[in-house]
Amino acid sequence: MGLGSTMYGLFGRGGVRDLTPDEVAAGLTAGEILLIDVREPKETEQERIPGAVLAPLSQFDPVNLPDPHGRTVVFTCGSGVRSIKAAEIAQAAGLAYDAHLAGGLKAWKAAGLPTEK
Repeated sequence: MGLGSTMYGLFGRGGVRDLTPDEVAAGLTAGEILLIDVREPKETEQERIPGAVLAPLSQFDPVNLPDPHGRTVVFTCGSGVRSIKAAEIAQAAGLAYDAHLAGGLKAWKAAGLPTEK
């Protein structure tokens, strides 16, 4: 699934767009994406995508997300499951955040994109 494709979520609320690692990387480089990593701190301490903001799903509250300042909010996690849930929670709270990194960090690494510790 590419840009604009939709995966209907676990809770049946709206849709969540799948973005590829290359689409997310290009958006980060262009300053057009705010990437929010919903993995837990123990996971992000080991490895993370440069520039991602941490918002662990275990404590996730859309009210506490940073202002994207016009950028597209994209959620990420380890494999793409928790990021869909985060997008659905944000949508349920009335936010128009409907995108996630399909395949999460695993897909990012498989695409040969950089990570940091």
